[in-house]
Amino acid sequence: QVQLAESGGGSVQAGGSLKLTCVVSGGGFSDMYYMTWFRQAPGKEREGVASLTGAGTTTYADSVKGRFTIATDNAKSTLYLHMNNLKPEDTAMYYCAGARALYLATPLRRRDYDYWGQGTQVTVSS
Repeated sequence: QVQLAESGGGSVQAGGSLKLTCVVSGGGFSDMYYMTWFRQAPGKEREGVASLTGAGTTTYADSVKGRFTIATDNAKSTLYLHMNNLKPEDTAMYYCAGARALYLATPLRRRDYDYWGQGTQVTVSS
């Protein structure tokens, strides 16, 4: 059974940094061509933040471009999200997700994803 487990969330001040980690267990990491971080703030829709394909193509939401970096360590079946210059509006529950599809027209759209983690909370104070 494939499981995704996020960690690394926490509370930081604006301008700070965090690194989120998502470990994929139970096999299936190599089957997830798209690996993506989503986030959901209270009262808002879940939104895609950063996506990475097996070919190394990245997609970022405009709101995080230049501040967030997505990466994988395939040997460890792990996905990362490096977050710099954090802002209060980055406060949300962050989820990692995987999709088996080899092509997604919109990689940051949540409905295309097959596997989800339980989330890790990020809180940024001003």
